Amino acid sequence: NLKNLQELDLSRNSLKELPKEILNLINLQNLDLDNNQITELPKEIGNLINLQKLYLYKNKLTELPKEIGNLINLQKLILNKNKLTELPKEIGNLINLPILHLSNNQITEFPKEILNLINLQKLNLSENSLKELPKEIGNLINLQELDLSENSLKELPKEIGNLINLKDLILDKNKLKELPKEMRNLKNLQEL
Repeated sequence: NLKNLQELDLSRNSLKELPKEILNLINLQNLDLDNNQITELPKEIGNLINLQKLYLYKNKLTELPKEIGNLINLQKLILNKNKLTELPKEIGNLINLPILHLSNNQITEFPKEILNLINLQKLNLSENSLKELPKEIGNLINLQELDLSENSLKELPKEIGNLINLKDLILDKNKLKELPKEMRNLKNLQEL
């Protein structure tokens, strides 16, 4: 009985699914499942309401359960190197989330659900297949780092100029021909 366990590191194993026992560890704050073979998360992941950091880098996830939206205390959600094509709308419930990494997935459309994450500071969507950004990206005014490298973006919406707290904007390996003049509003930009 490990009901008081707060950190659990099961990274670099060959797990294909989440052991059911983990889903009862309601005091868990950090769960590291990086570098496994997990193909899906059970809906009971939503029981881990005290979770602050969830690492799922380099697994085989094709989708996330809607119950991920119950994890309202998440501070870091790392989903790089999976096979995600979209996100459940409930991910928009994670309004306190500052760090979201989704690089190296199979996302073709900017997940509109992300636009609800008003406290997002670091967003990584590199190495996907994004063709455009919604103008509402300009509502994420707390963003400090935005990585959109290695996508298929042809243009940026002028509303990108609203992201006045942006320090790093990474756009290499896209299909951009020009940048909107509103980007001159990004006075805190240190890396472009």
